[in-house]
Amino acid sequence: MRAFYSGQFVLPLPPGHRFPMGRYALLRQGLERQLPAVRMFEAPRASDGELALVHTPQWIASISDGSVSAAAMREIGFPWSEAMVERSRRSTGATIEACRAAFADGVSGNMAGGTHHASADKGGGFCVFNDAAVAARLMQAEHGRRARAPLQVAIVDLDVHQGNGTARIFQGDPSVFTLSIHGQKNFPFRKEASDLDVELPDGCGDADYLAAVEQALGELERRFTPGLVIYLAGADPFERDRLGRLKLSFDGLEARDRRVFDFAWQRRIPLAFAMAGGYAADIAETVQVQLGTFRVAFEYWRRWQNAAP
Repeated sequence: MRAFYSGQFVLPLPPGHRFPMGRYALLRQGLERQLPAVRMFEAPRASDGELALVHTPQWIASISDGSVSAAAMREIGFPWSEAMVERSRRSTGATIEACRAAFADGVSGNMAGGTHHASADKGGGFCVFNDAAVAARLMQAEHGRRARAPLQVAIVDLDVHQGNGTARIFQGDPSVFTLSIHGQKNFPFRKEASDLDVELPDGCGDADYLAAVEQALGELERRFTPGLVIYLAGADPFERDRLGRLKLSFDGLEARDRRVFDFAWQRRIPLAFAMAGGYAADIAETVQVQLGTFRVAFEYWRRWQNAAP
């Protein structure tokens, strides 16, 4: 199974910053030890043209040359740096490559990504460019050169925070179905309208969460026929996440992942996944959740290979 990384670009964050930058290196190390059959590749940079499938030229230019306003950077939550620009481009490139690999292999992943708070003309919540949105648009363009029928893409966002940027980008677009299951009272406090939003109360545990996932996937199937699934496998519904406010266990999160991967597998839909958020006080617990996602992904990747003609 192929996975793509951009974690070698470490942002110069001030001491005490709450974003857990170190989790990416720990995830890579964990995969090397526990899942050595996962082949890891450095992600390419998303080009201006690829980013412009979703983002405005003004936003791309201001981020790239550092002319972005201080207020816009405060909304993102990072200080501007060349490393931030490079990492944001490569994180988007990783989801693009994961989608291409999923069409070839059935399943592939981005070891970062899931930057769902970025919209066309601004970022937010540690998100600069919207990797899933850019990848969806580029896959549609590439598919359109090969086939007459347009590619329909489902973005299944199970980060604990609503994918407001993704929802805003694709509002009114029948070719992309946005599904977000998130904490009702959590960030962002002004939500956008996804095609399907499922809002959960603080303290929601495994049983209620998994029931919501099953119901939402059933609704997705009734309303949409995707040719690609992009899955944001946030680790932040975890019970000890500092920003999550839900109460999912390790087993509950693995069961969540299994339901999403099985949904795509049963319908033979290629699936690309990204890590999205994760802010446990013990960073090793976030990485444990992410490694669980990769273990489930690898199992379903093997099913694809065994089913190949």
